Amino acid sequence: MTNIVRTPETRFENLPGYPFSPHYLNVEEGLRLHYLDEGDAKGPVILLLHGEPTWSYLYRKMIPVLAAAGFRVLAPDLIGFGKSDKWTEQKSYSYQKHIDWVTSFLIQLDLKAVTLFGQDWGGLIGLRLVAAMPERFAGIVASNTILPTGQGVVPDAFYQWRAYSQKSPDLNIGKVIRSGTVKPMPDEVAAAYDAPFPSEEYKAGARIFPTLVPVEEKDPEAIQNKKAWQALMQWEKPVLTVFGDADEIMKGAEKIFQKLMPGAKGQDHAMLHAGHFIQEDVGEELARLVVAFIQKNTPKK
Repeated sequence: MTNIVRTPETRFENLPGYPFSPHYLNVEEGLRLHYLDEGDAKGPVILLLHGEPTWSYLYRKMIPVLAAAGFRVLAPDLIGFGKSDKWTEQKSYSYQKHIDWVTSFLIQLDLKAVTLFGQDWGGLIGLRLVAAMPERFAGIVASNTILPTGQGVVPDAFYQWRAYSQKSPDLNIGKVIRSGTVKPMPDEVAAAYDAPFPSEEYKAGARIFPTLVPVEEKDPEAIQNKKAWQALMQWEKPVLTVFGDADEIMKGAEKIFQKLMPGAKGQDHAMLHAGHFIQEDVGEELARLVVAFIQKNTPKK
């Protein structure tokens, strides 16, 4: 009896603004990860990593802009989200397992010269990947994210969100996304965010994620993140921050990247009018800034 479920394909039919073809690979035996692979297969690679509790649908506004600029655009669904397989038990998920699963994805596709775009958990996972495999990455765009070490003050908004994720009898994903945006969200878009989760047994990954954020210095993952920061502070490739001005959880985190990472100096950092789910609020504008950043920092042939 497996403890893995797979959302029925019928849940993903006719989603607004999501015409992309699915791709799949196994990141461990019997565990299938879904990803999008759009644009020029031979173009510069950009890896779009989503966070909690979204999936690649969050990037639907950015993908066409990036693909039109000549990039190969990859957007995986983390295990437990989107069209990827989902463990039904919360204990099956850990911070390190998410890193391992995305590492498997990177290695199987043999991705190189990658620009990472990480938002929310996409940054928590992606920045650890950069620290561990710096040779595979060419640049970083950090958006409404941080690599937490248990130091500093954690906003009350985060603790409120973590409590809601654990205690709410119905973790309403569409409602969560709505609460993290500044623009009105159509009901059919909220429903698309709900699509991967037909019932509670599909939500174990979404439920547990907030508790995996290391908010205490003694947390083993906080210690690993400190080690990662040591590597990132020596990493001189380009780094851009684009944050939302209405994100109460990540407010001010952009300054940490700008201060600590050498490659952030001289870049065109931006603050956009957006909530935590900045891709939903201003996806096209965000993508244009990413294109400009990559083009600015790509050596002329």
